Amino acid sequence: MRHRVQVAETGQSFEVGADETILAAALAAGIPLAHDCQLGGCGTCRVKLLDGRVSYAEFPMALTPEEESAGYTLACQAQPQSDLVIEPARAQENVPEPMRCTAVVTAVSDLSPLVTGLTLGIPDLSAIDYRPGQYMNIVLPDGATRSFSMASKPDGNRVDFHIRRIAGGGFTETRLPRLQAGDTLDVELPLGSFYFRAQDYRPLLMVATGTGLAPIKAMLESLMDDPDCPPVSLYWGTRTQTDLYLHDEIPGWGERLYDFNYVPVLSRAEAGWNDRAGYVQNAVTADFADLSEHAIYLCGSPEMISAAKSAFIGRGASLDFIYTEGFTAQQAQPVAA
Repeated sequence: MRHRVQVAETGQSFEVGADETILAAALAAGIPLAHDCQLGGCGTCRVKLLDGRVSYAEFPMALTPEEESAGYTLACQAQPQSDLVIEPARAQENVPEPMRCTAVVTAVSDLSPLVTGLTLGIPDLSAIDYRPGQYMNIVLPDGATRSFSMASKPDGNRVDFHIRRIAGGGFTETRLPRLQAGDTLDVELPLGSFYFRAQDYRPLLMVATGTGLAPIKAMLESLMDDPDCPPVSLYWGTRTQTDLYLHDEIPGWGERLYDFNYVPVLSRAEAGWNDRAGYVQNAVTADFADLSEHAIYLCGSPEMISAAKSAFIGRGASLDFIYTEGFTAQQAQPVAA
């Protein structure tokens, strides 16, 4: 059975066939709905159901039960069970159009035993235009892509990345270890809807696991020395102390940020670690009884993001001010939002 979906904001409508998702049908009809991963892991395609009902082949990780109860669904996974009226979960801002170009490797370094620092330059551009928090695709020879978040604020035509090496990774175990200054890569950028929203003007809670720190770092760099910088709390979760690859550098960010608080959290703390241990989202809820006034940015494992959203909503956090991006384990890449 086919169902009709109407977009309340624009009045556009399209039909969805049996076993077809809202997003797939919208894109086939030429109606642009915001999306990134199309796997249910990022939440970028979150829309609100104003009328109708949907089902899922499998409940998506990037949608919490609290969000579902509030009427939200993920367009990339939702299959209509009736005619629908939907609206985007939040208005999308104007962002730079992505482009494909040739990047040149300018530096490669080891940030930790598992994380490589990569700096790319794009000689054909005088400046790379992107929003702090967005990501880039590296296009492999077979046409496949690997996505990595920019780890530095826009500054000329060079940009940094933090790339976690994954066992069996098609890029991180084959091409990355052999990269040298002067090598070239085909890239697409900028991409993604996970970026800093200055207009929120709320205290910031930044929560990251692993190399999910990269886009958070880009956002915080953009706020350094800004007289309008709001208070910032950064909670960074890793397994061991060795994984805290910028641990010695981060406290110094506070000299250029307003009211900055950094809390590292280890899930597998070794003997001698005297700071916080456990899951990073639990450290946040232990410190904050009320998150109703915060803008929250979550980046890292989809499991952390799902657990953190539920926990933070329980502390009063507003769904309108929670921004997320999940990193897939298989490709160590952002899949969202």
